[in-house]
Amino acid sequence: MRSIRAAQALSSRTLLLSSRALHGAAAAAASTATSAGPGGRRLGAQPLPLSQAASSSSSRAMPGGIAGAVSFSLTFATMAAAEAKAKERPPLDLLPQNVVLYQYQACPFCNKVRAFLDYHDIPYKVVEVNPLSKKEIKWSEYKKVPILTVDGEQLVDSSDIINILQQRIHPDDKVSNEEEEKWRRWVDEHLVHVLSPNIYRTTSEALESFDYISKHGNFSFTERFAVKYAGAAAMYMVSKKLKKKYNIIDERASLYDAANTWMEALNGRDFLGGSKPNLADLAVFGVLRPIRYLRAGKDMVEHTQIGEWYQRMEDEIGQPSRIQE
Repeated sequence: MRSIRAAQALSSRTLLLSSRALHGAAAAAASTATSAGPGGRRLGAQPLPLSQAASSSSSRAMPGGIAGAVSFSLTFATMAAAEAKAKERPPLDLLPQNVVLYQYQACPFCNKVRAFLDYHDIPYKVVEVNPLSKKEIKWSEYKKVPILTVDGEQLVDSSDIINILQQRIHPDDKVSNEEEEKWRRWVDEHLVHVLSPNIYRTTSEALESFDYISKHGNFSFTERFAVKYAGAAAMYMVSKKLKKKYNIIDERASLYDAANTWMEALNGRDFLGGSKPNLADLAVFGVLRPIRYLRAGKDMVEHTQIGEWYQRMEDEIGQPSRIQE
């Protein structure tokens, strides 16, 4: 809310200054026109030297320049207000510091955490973990991702991480939203389980996913090769076991059903949270983000109505808050 008010104040100040500048320019132009004769030359005046004439011409053109500046100012203020609206950054005294996310790029649980950090405009660094060796997290007794460190404190499990951060940046929010909690559980207990059988449905889709992972990690050539091919082969086999475990008959049908279930939950609202996303919106968006532009995600958008909601979420979250190194 503070960022919204700041943007609104910026917009008001910009409009006021621009209005004053435009009013002053208009008055100067009117004065010039009043004292000029036919053809725009001042009555009784001598022709101006070339340098002064150029200066005078520039002055007469100023109202148009100021009008352009006003247009730019309005655009800037509008963009600033939109950016503030799209981000829900906590007050500086509550903003987590020195945040590092240990992740796999395509991990749905890691993307849940990233969606939360991005939406709240919390700057964070990323350490891409090698899914085969996991050498980047050998320092931790916890051998899964995501791991989030905040000022050296280790937080684990995506939902727990989000709960802890939410409490820290919104310490006064004590009321639990039952609908929000219901759909956050649905994400963890159902939606994520239909993703792997879809992402790794075929060997070519498994390779597509791990090609993306290998290119986004800080891996050597040998590691990239191993991650892509060994990882894809392993996850292809794992996906078949998950398909059987969760009694999934048709991978795509299960994905479409999940997308349609979510759209029914929205019941015509822009977001489950109403006019703004809540934690359930961020959870669904987060776990779907790694598949959105893979074959599975493209099929999902083509065969369901979830695409418009997903685009609204992208607009609200805006640019990632990740610190590029």
